[in-house]
Amino acid sequence: MKLAGFDISASGLTAQRLRMDVIAANIANAESTRAQYADGKSVPYRRKEVLLSPASNSFRNLLNEKLNPSGAQGVRVTAIKEDPTPFKTVYNPAHPDADADGMVSLPNVDLLKEMVDMISATRSYEANVTALNASKAMFMKSLEIGRGS
Repeated sequence: MKLAGFDISASGLTAQRLRMDVIAANIANAESTRAQYADGKSVPYRRKEVLLSPASNSFRNLLNEKLNPSGAQGVRVTAIKEDPTPFKTVYNPAHPDADADGMVSLPNVDLLKEMVDMISATRSYEANVTALNASKAMFMKSLEIGRGS
């Protein structure tokens, strides 16, 4: 017996946990001016974001799911991509990574945006936990009903 509700909630929990991990890495590197090397020089950390999509995204799979709802759909991580927005620049000639004009490139991480994304991921995680617990409670109640007769 396949329990689709458990599979759907589990995929959501896994995806949101990864999202929270990526957001935490963004926050931790919000001031990292030497995160990677490109062409022999250091480059600031570039913000990363998680892309999610339905587990079955082709029309055929979605149609089959609606006609025969036996399998779980859920969500999957499509990619972790770098945010292409430009780096922030500040004037700080005393900084070791300042260029000849005294400008320092800082990561394109906006802490306010990261905190909003973290709250969103946390709420989604909590919603999946609630759905998982509700599915478990319904399953346990159906076992009690079957045992009582």
